[in-house]
Amino acid sequence: MYAFGLCLDQRYLVPGLAAVTALADSLTPRARRDVALRVLTLDLTPSEAVLLSHLARRAGFGSFGLAHRSPLNTARMADASYISVATYLRFEFTAEFVRRPYVIYVDADTLVRGDLSAPLNELRPGEVGAVRDEFGPSVGDSHALPGVAERWPHLKGRPYYNAGLLWAHVADLPRVRRGVAHALVRQRRHIHHNDQDALNLWLLHAGRVRPVGPGYNRFELGRFLERGNWARRVVARSPRPDAAAPLVHFVGPEKPWQAACPRTEEVREYRAHLRHTMRHVRALGSAHAEQPELR
Repeated sequence: MYAFGLCLDQRYLVPGLAAVTALADSLTPRARRDVALRVLTLDLTPSEAVLLSHLARRAGFGSFGLAHRSPLNTARMADASYISVATYLRFEFTAEFVRRPYVIYVDADTLVRGDLSAPLNELRPGEVGAVRDEFGPSVGDSHALPGVAERWPHLKGRPYYNAGLLWAHVADLPRVRRGVAHALVRQRRHIHHNDQDALNLWLLHAGRVRPVGPGYNRFELGRFLERGNWARRVVARSPRPDAAAPLVHFVGPEKPWQAACPRTEEVREYRAHLRHTMRHVRALGSAHAEQPELR
């Protein structure tokens, strides 16, 4: 028994709706009835919360819950160019809210294609499941964690994880939150990628990680290759779309629901799914989420 966790603000309502239907489509109808969906938000209105609830019910999830939370008061936004402080809400899930033994946190700027629950089979108490970051898989080889490799040379080359998809025992959530809060207070100068760096600081010094295969958090690279070849130089794998990946992550400022986003193969796949989602929304008779113009 587990729950999916999403963190949404009003800017991410539409991709959040698409994430709900993608998560549902990744499971059989019978499996969905045993899975909970939990949403944390800073600013969604009551009518938007009702819309999410109705969509979750239509999609077949057995349980839905939404709560308003505030991020850690020590939250530091080193990069706020396209990221909201709502990203810190991923550390605000609690056992009382989740009401399942496990939580799978999923970023809203993703396209889920397959069952994400398999890594829970290998997750031991005290561990956080995570996938290494494709743009900076090791400490000291990217802009992440500035100064860490120089201050602690023994950490250079250690794995660096992307926070877009996380698996955790609900009983361990308070420990994760305390670890992140400690990093934000004691090691603020080493934070560049906001909450992701704070999480990695804790994992490097005190946390335990269960590494998860790269297909569970596969970056969409085509948008970056439209602008140059730097992504080809920093990513070891082929830049071609990975059709077998259970999840595609649209990291960076250009998002597939934005009209100006390059129309790569996986962006087109996402937009087809978004249109499918908006048909569900219209069937609910809701005008709360306008479909963005896709050109």
